Amino acid sequence: MLDRFKVPKEDQVKVSESALRKAVQDIFEKIGLSKEDAKNGTDVLVTADLRGVETHGVSNMLRVYVQLFEDGDLNKTPNIQVVKESPGTATIDADRALGIMAGVQAMEMAISKARDVGVGVVTMFNSGHMGAVGHFSMMAAQKDMVGMCSVAAGTGILPTFGAEPRLGTNPISIASPSNLEAPILFDAATSAVAGNKLKLAARVDATLLPGWVASSDGSPIMEETKIVDRDDYYQLPLGGSREQGSHKGYGFGLMVEILGSLLSGDDPGMLRDTPSWTPSRSYFAAYNVDAFTDIDDYKKNMDDMLVTLKSTPPAPGHDRVLYPGLSESEEMAKRKVSGIPLHKEVIEWFSETTQRLELQELELI
Repeated sequence: MLDRFKVPKEDQVKVSESALRKAVQDIFEKIGLSKEDAKNGTDVLVTADLRGVETHGVSNMLRVYVQLFEDGDLNKTPNIQVVKESPGTATIDADRALGIMAGVQAMEMAISKARDVGVGVVTMFNSGHMGAVGHFSMMAAQKDMVGMCSVAAGTGILPTFGAEPRLGTNPISIASPSNLEAPILFDAATSAVAGNKLKLAARVDATLLPGWVASSDGSPIMEETKIVDRDDYYQLPLGGSREQGSHKGYGFGLMVEILGSLLSGDDPGMLRDTPSWTPSRSYFAAYNVDAFTDIDDYKKNMDDMLVTLKSTPPAPGHDRVLYPGLSESEEMAKRKVSGIPLHKEVIEWFSETTQRLELQELELI
C-alpha cells in the first residue's frame, strides 16, 4: 500500500534534509511566525517526509498551512493558555494556533508532568491541523516514556450504516522506547484511509482500494476506484464495511472524540458548524516507564519482542514481517543520506512561493 502513494521516479526531484528544513522554516518566518513556532512546525513536516509519510509532509501540507495563515484562518501569534491544570493533567486553549506547533508545547508539558508524577495527560482544543500525530508520541519515546497522541478533527467519515458523515479521520498514535531496535511507532487513522491519502492519490493518479470510500448515498465501494471529484464520495471507518469490521474503526473514532473533544471541554465536530478551517481537539499522554518498571529491563524486553516479530516466518509472497515504525525508520536512514524525493509540482510551488516572498530558492541535489 505504501508504494501506491510514492512519487513516480520520473516525477521525483530530490532535496537534502538540511535544504528542505531551511526553506520551510524561512517560509514560516517570512509569513509572520515566531522563530520557535517556525522551527517546531518545520521539524514535524520534514520528519514526516524523512519517514516516507508524504501525505503529512511538506508536499501535501505546507501550501495548505501557508494559505490558512495568509487568509487569517490560523493565528500567527497565538496566546496559548492553560485553562485547567493539576499535577498530572492540563487543558490548553491553542487560540487557533497551527496544531503542529502548539502540539509540541502540549506534549512537552505532558512529558514534564510524567517526569514529576509518573503520568502526564494534556488535552488541547481550538488548534489547526495536527499533521502526523506520531511525531508527538515519538517525543515521549525519545525521553524513555511511552507516548500517545490522538486527534479529533472534521466530520468527513461515515459511521457504520450511516449515510451522512459524523466523525473525523481521528488518528491514534502510540510510541515506545527501545534499545537496539528501531522504536515502535503505531500511527493510524481510525478511518479506512487517511484523508490526505485521497489528495495524494489524485496527485499521483493512484487508485483507491475497496472499502476506502463510499458513494454519496453511504454505500461502501468494494472495488478499486479513482477519485474524480471528492464531493462524490464519503470516507469510511477502518474496516470499510460492517462485514469487514467497520464497527471497530467507528468505535475507535468515537473514543478519540471522547479523549480529545469531550475531555478538553469542547464539542465534537458533529455538534458544531465547521468553519473554513477545521479545528482540532487533541489528547497527549506520556507514561514515564521508570515510574512503572526498570527502564533497562523494559527496553530489553521491548527489543526481544521486536526481534521476535521480525524473525517470524513470512507468509507466501512476503519477504518479512514488519512491526509499526520499522519501515519508516529504515526509510529515514536512507533519506538522510540520499535525499528526500519531492514531486516536481511541489518544487514548482516552492519556486513560486520563495520568489513571491523574496526568499532564497529551495536548493536541489
